[in-house]
Amino acid sequence: MTREADVLLSDGSAVHLRPIRPEDAPAIVEFHSRMSDRTRYLRYFSPYPRIPERDLARFVNVDHHDREAFVIVSGPRIMAVGRYERLGPESPEAEVAFVVEDAHQGRGIGSVLLEHLADAARENGITRFVAEVLPQNGGMLRVFSDFGYQVQRRYADGVVHLGFPIAPTEKSREVQESREQRTESRSIARLLHPRAVAVYGASASGQGIGAAILGHIRDGGYPGTIVPVHRSAERVAGLPAYRSAVEARAEVDLALIAVPPEGVAEAVADAAAAGAGGLVVVSAGFAESGVEGALAQRALIDAAHAAGLRVVGPNCLGIANTDPAVRLNATLAPRLPAAGRVGFFSQSGALGVALLAEADRRGLGLSSFVSAGNRADVSGNDLLQYWQDDPGTDAVLLYLETFGNPRKFARLARRMSRVKPVVAVASATRPAGLAGDLPGPDTRAVTALFARSGVIRVDTVAEMFDVGLLLAHQPLPAGRRVAIVGNSSALSSLAVAACRANGLTVADGYPRDISPQAGAHDFADALADAAVDERVDALVVVFAPPLPGQLPDEDADFTAALGSVAMAGEKPTVATFLLGTMPDRVPAYPSVEEAVRALGRVAGYADWLRLPPGVMPALSGVDPSAADIDGPPAELLAAYGIKVEPSTSATSIDEALAAADALGYPVALKAAGGALRHRIDLGAVRLALADEDDVRAAYRELESAFGPHVLVQSMVPPGVACTIEVVEDPAFGPVVGFGLGGVASELLGDLAWRAAPLTDRAAAALVDEPRAAPLLHGYRGSAPVDREALVDLLLRVGRLADEHPRVRALSLNPVLARPDGITVLHASVEIGAAGARPDTGPRRLHSA
Repeated sequence: MTREADVLLSDGSAVHLRPIRPEDAPAIVEFHSRMSDRTRYLRYFSPYPRIPERDLARFVNVDHHDREAFVIVSGPRIMAVGRYERLGPESPEAEVAFVVEDAHQGRGIGSVLLEHLADAARENGITRFVAEVLPQNGGMLRVFSDFGYQVQRRYADGVVHLGFPIAPTEKSREVQESREQRTESRSIARLLHPRAVAVYGASASGQGIGAAILGHIRDGGYPGTIVPVHRSAERVAGLPAYRSAVEARAEVDLALIAVPPEGVAEAVADAAAAGAGGLVVVSAGFAESGVEGALAQRALIDAAHAAGLRVVGPNCLGIANTDPAVRLNATLAPRLPAAGRVGFFSQSGALGVALLAEADRRGLGLSSFVSAGNRADVSGNDLLQYWQDDPGTDAVLLYLETFGNPRKFARLARRMSRVKPVVAVASATRPAGLAGDLPGPDTRAVTALFARSGVIRVDTVAEMFDVGLLLAHQPLPAGRRVAIVGNSSALSSLAVAACRANGLTVADGYPRDISPQAGAHDFADALADAAVDERVDALVVVFAPPLPGQLPDEDADFTAALGSVAMAGEKPTVATFLLGTMPDRVPAYPSVEEAVRALGRVAGYADWLRLPPGVMPALSGVDPSAADIDGPPAELLAAYGIKVEPSTSATSIDEALAAADALGYPVALKAAGGALRHRIDLGAVRLALADEDDVRAAYRELESAFGPHVLVQSMVPPGVACTIEVVEDPAFGPVVGFGLGGVASELLGDLAWRAAPLTDRAAAALVDEPRAAPLLHGYRGSAPVDREALVDLLLRVGRLADEHPRVRALSLNPVLARPDGITVLHASVEIGAAGARPDTGPRRLHSA
C-alpha cells in the first residue's frame, strides 16, 4: 500500500500526507520559520532558531526503513512533520517525534501522523516506539496517552520518557474508529449546514442546470447567503453576482459547480480561496465518459483534497437538507419531500429526481438527501458516519449500485444498525473481483455482506420505500406473531399466505374477519382488541368496501378507526385499505403482499437487534509470531491451533508400504491429485487398509486409474465430511466459506460465506447456513456432531486469513465432524503477493 494518503482532520477538512522528499528542503526551512519560539523549544529542547545545513540534509533524506518521515501538506504548504528513527541496526525500537505548525495545532494532526508512522514502522519490523517529551508539552503527551496504546512513563532529567508497543490493540482500534467517525461526520455536516453557498455555472438567462439549482436553493427558502459566481453578469436569478466567491466576502461553506468539465478546476480553486469546506459537482464528463474523464476526475479530487475540500459527485443530482433551520434544496429536483426523519442516499444521479418524487408521493418525510453520482469522494459510508449521531435522522435509506469499500460499509452499518435501522437496495451482482471466485448464485456474496451487518436488504426501490414508511412511522415488532384483521376473507387469506412466505406466524385466533356489512365501530373494536392482545406482536389490517363506492356505514370514518390504533404506537401496523386516504402515520400499501413483505423485513431486523453483538473470542494455542507464511501449510495452521492429520507422499509401492509401516495400520490411500484427493465416489480413496496385502492391492488400483502419486494417512474415526475455504477478494479482502462435502453440495455450490475476521456469531451462522446443515444436527437419527468444534475451527481460520494478507487462498478439505470432535485430513494454502485490505491500516479517505 502506498504511504501517501488523503486524510481528514478533526474539523472535517482534508489534507494530504506523504513521505518527505529531498526537494522539500526549502519548504521545511519556511515551515520552521513559521513556528513560534515555544513550539521550537518544545520540539527540539532548545531555541533552535534556524536549521543548520547538515541537519536539514538529514531531515529531508530518509531511507524509508530505519528512518521515515511524513509531512502533512495543504497545497504546497507543509503544516506538520512526523518521523521515527530506529535505535540501532535491526533494533525493534524506534524514537518517534512530530511537530505541528502553531496555526494548525489542535486539529488532530498529531494522531494522524502517529497512526501512519506506526503502520510504516510495523512494516519494517519495528515493534515499539519511544519518545522524549518535555513535561510542559501537554498537547504531545495527550496524543500518546489518548491513542489506546499501553504507554509506560518515566520522568528523569527534566524529561518525560515514554515507551509503548505499536501493535494495534482493541483499544487503539476503537480510538481510531471513533476519530474516523467524528472527522467524516463533521466533513458532511459542513456540506449539509452551509452558512453560505456559492453557485458556479448559473446563467444570467435562467437556462441550464446551474440556473435550475440556483433557483431551487432560492425558492426552497434557504436562509443563508447565496453567491452566484458569473464572469460578466451583474445579477443572476435576481441576486447580486460576483466575479469570484472571494469578492462576496461571505462565509462560504459549500460550492455548487455546474460548469463544463474543463472549467471545473478554476471553480475549485476559487471555492477553496473563499474558504469552502466542500463541493457538489453536478457537471458530467468525468469517469462515466471514459479514460480521459477518469483522469480528469482524479485530478479534480486531488485538487480538492489538497485544498481541504470534500467532493460530492461529480455527475450527481445534488444534496438537500429539509431541517427548517436550513431548508437547502441544492438539487435538480424542483420539489423535495416534506421534512421528516429519514436520511436518503442515492448513488444514482439519473434516478435521483424520480426517487425524490416517489418519496414525496409516498409521504415519506426526509431529513437530508445526498446523491453521490460517480462517488469519487463522498460515499454512502460518509453519510452513515454523519447520520449515526444526527438528532434529526431516525432511519436511513440507501440506493447503491456498486461497492467501493464493502468491508468498511459492513463495519459502519453493523454499528449504525444497532442504533438506527438501515435499509438498502443494492445490485444483486457481485462486487468487482468476486465473479468466478465464489460458487453459487451471484447474490450470495452481497447477501453475506448484509447478513452480518444488520442492514435490511431489499430487492427493489419500491420495497425500499415500503420498508422506509413502516420504519418512519411505526415501532419495531417485539416478535413475529401477527394478527390479521379485516372485512374480506379473500384478502385475509392472502395475508395468511404472505405471512408464511415471509417468516411470520399468524397468531392464535386470527385472522379475525368482521362482516363486510359491519360498521366502523365494530371495525374499531376488532382492531383495539388485537392491539392489546398479548399473543400479538404486529397487526395486518385489510379492508375493502363490499361494493365499489359503497360503504356499510356512510357516516362512519373507517380510516379514523384504523388511525387511532396505528398511531397509538404500541404495535406496528400495516394496512391494505382499499378506501380513502390513510392518516400520515399509517403505512398503507396497495396490496396485501407488499404490506406483509415490509413487515417481514422489519421483523427480521428486530430479531437481529435483539441478539447480542458478535465478539471475537480469545483463542487458545494461537501464536502468530510462530507462523511461517512460506513454510509447509501444516506448520502455518499449527500456529493458529489447527492440527492437520499427517500424511506421507508416495510415488511407488515400496514408498507406500514404508509409509504405512511408519504410520501404523490401518491406513488410507488417496490419489494425490488435488481435485481427486477426497473423491470416494470416483474411487480415488481406499479406506481401512489392514495390512501389506491390502496396501498393495489398493495401490495397484489407484496407480492404474490415477497415476503413481498417492498419499498415505492413518485411519481416523468416520464423520460428516465438511469443507472450509478462504478466498482473497479485491473488494471484501479475505472471505471464509463453509459447506458440507459431497458431490451434491459441490454441484449446488452449497457454501455459506462471511468476511474475515469472524465473530462467534458469524462463525456459528456459517455452520448453520448451508442447505445441507441438517446433516450436522442429527439428521434421521444420527448423532449430532460437535458444532462448537466447527465454530472454533472457523474462528481460527478467519483470524489466520485476516492477519496474513499473503494468504491468497486456503482449503481444508475434508474436515471430518463427529460427536466427539473434528479432524482436518488435508490442507492447502496458496501464497502470493499481499492482497489489498480495504478498511485496514491507518485512516485515509477511500471511495466506497
